[in-house]
Amino acid sequence: MTRRPQMIALSALTLAVAAVPQAPLMAQPQGTGAFYVAEIATPLEATRMAAGGVAWACEGTSCVASRGTARPLRICRELKRKAGEITRFTVDGEALADDQLARCNA
Repeated sequence: MTRRPQMIALSALTLAVAAVPQAPLMAQPQGTGAFYVAEIATPLEATRMAAGGVAWACEGTSCVASRGTARPLRICRELKRKAGEITRFTVDGEALADDQLARCNA
């Protein structure tokens, strides 16, 4: 009979440990952790679109997407064709250099 309380305690501990790694993920605001983040000059009416081989989710002038297989400059150019001028393009938290952003918008 003494094994049952130990098993219950062990089960509770296992559940608690399993839940801990997911707690920070649930606390993050939506959109955090996107591989690509783009700011466009003009707000969009469409909230979802495909450009550059990735699915974009947009709200106002901000768009986010998961990682794609193409080079970032190509993805930026494809988004520009569909959404218009890009004022800022970030790849994995690092902004494109000004000359790269100019090439994107060319």
